[in-house]
Amino acid sequence: MDPDLILRWLHVIGACVLLGTGAGIAFFMLMAHRSRDPRIIAHTASIVVLADLLFTTSAVILQPITGFLLAWRLGWSLSEGWIALSLLLYVFTGLFWLPVVWIQLRLRDYARRAAGNGEELPDAYHQLFRIWFACGFPAFVAVLAIIWLMLERPDIALF
Repeated sequence: MDPDLILRWLHVIGACVLLGTGAGIAFFMLMAHRSRDPRIIAHTASIVVLADLLFTTSAVILQPITGFLLAWRLGWSLSEGWIALSLLLYVFTGLFWLPVVWIQLRLRDYARRAAGNGEELPDAYHQLFRIWFACGFPAFVAVLAIIWLMLERPDIALF
């Protein structure tokens, strides 16, 4: 099999995993949150944290590797506008994703504690959930923009 085709395939699959896992995690966390049931939220958040660890983290690590190898094999410079912009958006996304992972752990812990004590979710949970929710929009839009850049490869002069 053609190494370039394998790299493209791995890179596209990684992009799909990032987009799909992000959308799925957001959907399930939002639905659990809307239940207002600490047991459901704790269970869902535990699965979300695991999904982020297994799928998102793997894709986050592999995307720049496959992207760099593709660019190298195809003779593309990393300073080409669409590639450089993609890399900037990738870092931008990471700046939102890293706090979101920490927030998900905290949301899970708050929900576990409330469920275990038979209490309602504390105000701190709700404050963190709002931050988590707000962080999702710019990160998701950035991932969509990266995918568009990968597909369109527009002529962009950044430097």
